[in-house]
Amino acid sequence: MKKIVLASGNKGKLREFAQLFATLDIEVVPQSDFDVPEAEETGLTFIENAIIKARNAAKHTGLPAIADDSGIEVDALEGKPGIYSARFAGANASDEDNLDFLLTSLQDKAEAERAARYQCLLVYMEHENDPTPLISQASWEGRILTESVGNGGFGYDPIFWVDETQCSAAELTADQKHAISHRGKALRIFAEQFQKTK
Repeated sequence: MKKIVLASGNKGKLREFAQLFATLDIEVVPQSDFDVPEAEETGLTFIENAIIKARNAAKHTGLPAIADDSGIEVDALEGKPGIYSARFAGANASDEDNLDFLLTSLQDKAEAERAARYQCLLVYMEHENDPTPLISQASWEGRILTESVGNGGFGYDPIFWVDETQCSAAELTADQKHAISHRGKALRIFAEQFQKTK
C-alpha cells in the first residue's frame, strides 16, 4: 500500500481523504504524524498555496505529498473569502467565527445576491522537487443562507445551500457530500490522473 502525506492537520479533510483514497490502495497520513511545520501560505491563488503546502510536506517527510487548498467564493463579496476562507475572521479564527463573519458580511444582501461556490484545488507531488505535479480542480455551486442549518460537515457547510439536494451541505451524509462536493469531484479527477501515471 502506497503511503501519501496529507499536507494538513484538518481532521475533517483527513477523514474525507482517507475515505476516498481507501479504494485506491493508498494510505493517507496527516503531516502532524511527522511534526511537519506548517507551510506559510504566501500564494495569491489556491494553486500556489496548494503547491507550497505539498512541497513543504514532501520536503519534511521524504514521502509523496498531497495538498488541498480550498475555500468558498461569494459573488457579492467579489470572490471573498476565497484563499482566506480558513482565516476570514482573523488569524486564529474558528470555523464558527468565520461562518459568523461571513453571515455578518452578507446581512444586507438579498437571496439573489448570495450565489457562492466551494473551490478545491489538489496538488500531488512525488517529492519536493517534482517538476510535474498532478493538479486537479473542481467547484461546487450553491448559495449562502441567512443562518446555520444542520450539524454535519465542517467549515461553512451549515450556511451553504445546495439546490440539487434542497438542503445545506451540513445536512448531507458523508456519502452524499462526497458524491457532489468540490473535494469529492477533485479527488475523483485526481484518482483518474494518478492511475494513468502508474
